Amino acid sequence: MAVDVHQEVFIQEAQELLEELEESLLELENDTDNADIVARIFRAMHTIKGSGAMFGFENIAHLVHDVETAYDMVRNGELTISKDMLEYSLKSCDVIKEMLQDAAIKADSPEAVEILNFFRGCQNKPQEAKPEAPVDNIEETSTADERAYRIRFKPEETILMQGTNPAHLLEELEEMGESKIIAHTSSVPPLAEMDPEKCYTFWDILLTTNKTENDIRDVFIFVEDDSEIKINVIDDFTTEDDHYKKLGEILLEKGDVTAEALQALMNEKKMLGEMLVEKGLVKPEAIASALEEQKHVKEMRNKKAAVESAASIRVPSEKLDSMVDLVGELVTVQARLNQTAVEDLNPELMKIAEEVERLVWELRDNTMSIRMLQIGSTFSKYKRLVRDLSRDLGKDIELITKGEDTELDKTVIEKLGDPLVHLVRNSVDHGIGTPADRIAAGKDGKGQILLSAEHSGDSVLIQIKDNGKGIDRDVILNKAIEKGIVAEGAEMTDKEVYELIFAAGFSTAESVSNVSGRGVGMDVVKRNIEALRGTIYIESTLGVGTTITLKLPLTLAIIDGLLVTISDQSFIVPLSRVNECIEFKESEYKTESCRKILKVRDELIPYVKLRDIFGIKDGVPDIQQIVIVELEGRRVGFVVDNVIGDHQTVIKSLGKTFKDVECVSGASVLGNGSVALIIDIVKVYTSIE
Repeated sequence: MAVDVHQEVFIQEAQELLEELEESLLELENDTDNADIVARIFRAMHTIKGSGAMFGFENIAHLVHDVETAYDMVRNGELTISKDMLEYSLKSCDVIKEMLQDAAIKADSPEAVEILNFFRGCQNKPQEAKPEAPVDNIEETSTADERAYRIRFKPEETILMQGTNPAHLLEELEEMGESKIIAHTSSVPPLAEMDPEKCYTFWDILLTTNKTENDIRDVFIFVEDDSEIKINVIDDFTTEDDHYKKLGEILLEKGDVTAEALQALMNEKKMLGEMLVEKGLVKPEAIASALEEQKHVKEMRNKKAAVESAASIRVPSEKLDSMVDLVGELVTVQARLNQTAVEDLNPELMKIAEEVERLVWELRDNTMSIRMLQIGSTFSKYKRLVRDLSRDLGKDIELITKGEDTELDKTVIEKLGDPLVHLVRNSVDHGIGTPADRIAAGKDGKGQILLSAEHSGDSVLIQIKDNGKGIDRDVILNKAIEKGIVAEGAEMTDKEVYELIFAAGFSTAESVSNVSGRGVGMDVVKRNIEALRGTIYIESTLGVGTTITLKLPLTLAIIDGLLVTISDQSFIVPLSRVNECIEFKESEYKTESCRKILKVRDELIPYVKLRDIFGIKDGVPDIQQIVIVELEGRRVGFVVDNVIGDHQTVIKSLGKTFKDVECVSGASVLGNGSVALIIDIVKVYTSIE
């Protein structure tokens, strides 16, 4: 079927709900008695079923109905969680995902029928009822949610003589939340007969608050013996229907009218409130109070819905990409404005240019922040992956995640999925052994993989760390020699040996399995990470474990760069990697071995001439500049003619024609309209290493 806009929205929301559902099911696997997790699962299932039926996904609604029913029985203590129930619940998530992608999959497909048969069988099995939760806990679990209360406060006439001012009590209630107060004044006598020391009024208070009934009663603690105080919950906002109590229902609940009186007026065609007042059955202020209650509940429900819907909005990613492109163009125009203002020496124009620059920087930062997503949504997917792989391989592995709230550009997150899958699978397959192997090695039978993320300057570090057997460098080296990747007898550091893992076609697996052994994956991982302008490196200790670290840029759209020139050509070096810039005279740094090394404050630093890399021969100045950058913990120098200064760099793709150009990762348009190439300093360094 063709998918309309509303169905597309449902598909996106359902995919998000399925991710949360999988995560909840995996949590429930470790804590089967957790009622909160069961309730979370039930709500997700209920939402998917209801929305699916509404938007034409009857196949999904049909499948989810029986799963939802089973979890409702668990909530009510009629059914207990089993290993098979969790397994089939996860299978149902997989089938629903397939149905979202392909509407042709019917609810009577073999996979769906298997799931339905299981859950229908569960519902027919007699189960031991779980013990009811202690009554004492009911108050605790309800304190966080807002409720609407109706409070009737009818004090004794002598309350003023006792030194209590009812107005102060009403003010205290108002401070608890949103409220409306309706005064009943029908008992107030004529002025000539009034006793100023008596209270002739009582009140109905409509209060929406997250306080409990006991909190409200505490307000009246000193007058409760001498007053009529009734507190009723009129709405807890847990249901999503639009049913509101009718006027007669409210008056009946409050005791302002009898059921017999209401029944007698059922056949009348006049407004109920008008008839009740005409016949003297209800006073006008009681009708006003009931109408205010209706209005208050509607307003609170509408406000709650508005807040929830306004908390976040969905924007198609194409619109965000277009917005970033426009901001990029604005940055370029702003740079031209700055340059024009400086060249013309116009103070007024320079002032305007500075103000525009400030606004553009704020707009750039806000636009970039909109594109940022928490990486936790990506991490949660791998818990299911590790669980299923562990079961298939006969291993016991726990995935621990850390730094889920770390934010990264949405484009980076989208392209990071496949590399992370390969790395996590390799940790499960190669890194961690079976429980028997681990116990024989003196370790706990249960292995652990830590997937973490943290900010580091304008980059994000993502680590996959396992406590497995580590990497045996000799096995790697011998396999590389066997495949002809390395010459026999070559002397290599541990880091160089570990880098061999990323060679195309390299694998140490003894046999091919559905997890690994074909020699594809790690070379693809490295290419994908480098395509994101990131780096990947491995640290390992034999018998202890392995850590793979990915260093990725926060964003691929706009970066801070250092503008340099060689002859009449401009280049940009990522500013985040720059340590310092110093003058360079080649005659002062010639060594007997002819190696390009300079000494900076007693530290020997290798350097490379960018002129040689890019084949620029003419116009070599006597004094050049050397830009010292840090790469994977090592300092390296890049020789250029001049350092111009920092530059907001809008990254432009080089296009298909130049996509394979080495040592360049993109281009940027300068303020004068010329193009500056963005140097891939990692590629430059590795090409001459």
